[in-house]
Amino acid sequence: MKPIGVVHSPIKRNSEAPIQPKYSDFEGEIEVYPEFALGLKDIDGFSHITVIFVFDRCTDYELLTYPYMSDAKKGVFATRSPYRPNRLGISVLQLIGIDGNRLKVVGLDILDGSPVLDIKPYVAGFSRKGEESKSGWLGQRPEKTDGKKGERDRKNER
Repeated sequence: MKPIGVVHSPIKRNSEAPIQPKYSDFEGEIEVYPEFALGLKDIDGFSHITVIFVFDRCTDYELLTYPYMSDAKKGVFATRSPYRPNRLGISVLQLIGIDGNRLKVVGLDILDGSPVLDIKPYVAGFSRKGEESKSGWLGQRPEKTDGKKGERDRKNER
């Protein structure tokens, strides 16, 4: 796959990142390379975008891992851990402006310099499953509302 752009973020290290975009007030930009800029036409009508990116600083993976909101190991495919076999990440970000080939966003949980593979508009009516949606092991525990990483969470960081 060929990156279409790069993330410009105030987050320089994994330890600085919120556990999910929901807990982030970080602002930054998604720079789309000039040869792909025409593809941004009409994106300005969307309030949110889904960004598919590469966890480019993760060099290995763990099939069993301690996710941020659990005291027990879980299978990597039941988590949003960056330590994945194919190192792909997704984040839904609020689109707050466009300046040429740069998308101004808020809610970043992505490290500065991360390669962007794709951008899609977030459409709630297409993405939500409503009552039929289940949250697996996450639905069995109270929501961690502060969005900060705990002691066990830091053990997963490299």
